[in-house]
Amino acid sequence: MEELTEQILHDVIKPRPAHSFKGTFGKVTLVGGNRNFGGAIIMASTAAVCAGAGLVTTCTDASNSGALHSQLPEAMFADFTDDEQVASLVAAATTVVVGPGLGDDEQSLHILKNVFAHTNAEQNVVIDGSAITLMAREKLAAPQGNIIYTPHEMEWQRLSGIKIADQTEEANRAAREKLNATVVLKKHHTEIYTKDKVYQLTIGTPAQAVGGMGDTLAGMVGGFTAEFHQHPLQAALAAVYAHSAVAEKIAEDQYIVLPHQISRALPSFMKEMAEAEDDHHIGFLG
Repeated sequence: MEELTEQILHDVIKPRPAHSFKGTFGKVTLVGGNRNFGGAIIMASTAAVCAGAGLVTTCTDASNSGALHSQLPEAMFADFTDDEQVASLVAAATTVVVGPGLGDDEQSLHILKNVFAHTNAEQNVVIDGSAITLMAREKLAAPQGNIIYTPHEMEWQRLSGIKIADQTEEANRAAREKLNATVVLKKHHTEIYTKDKVYQLTIGTPAQAVGGMGDTLAGMVGGFTAEFHQHPLQAALAAVYAHSAVAEKIAEDQYIVLPHQISRALPSFMKEMAEAEDDHHIGFLG
């Protein structure tokens, strides 16, 4: 298992080219947030916007549109029950993020199947939360695309069939092989399973043990893989590292870290990473 280090940030986050427009940095379509869990998809969308994705569209329950517009005017809204519009937005995306706050009822399953039917092999597809649970319960085949699962340990148990106590590196590698996907296994010292390697995140803080933290990570993975779409695996690794690096800094002054604080700190953090002369110095927010 290889330790994931700060170097991944400097490898991925570079100064933006002068001749850029929003299309340069990819499109993210996020799908989730039923009537009860709108906050989850709004936090994920906030992370995608603040990570620098060029265009972000949030497909969610219509009851969430007012909150989305007031909290995040940079994101566009679509009703996730409009199958045709969702299909079009999914097909046009660089990265699709599905699952935060989606729920696990019949409507949720219908929406997930619609998303899965319209991805393509060239896209990144981040599958999180409820979407993982539904896949496991309904035995759904994975969609087309570069698949990135972001489960916590119980969701990984459902998807892989490996009980939490038995989730060893060897067992997880074997399960990843069958899934043919990248797996970001969220835990104390998160592990990232790829085709060739296993990485371990050795940073982070218990101040991150707050609802919505995983939704924010899924949105960051979505934003990074869209913005830095030339190297999606490295982008995903950088998102995972940045998530905890920002949280650690905020936790120097706070007992807990709120997920949206990580997102809001990202633009300054990424600016410093892009311009850092000393690859081992992080002074953002300082």
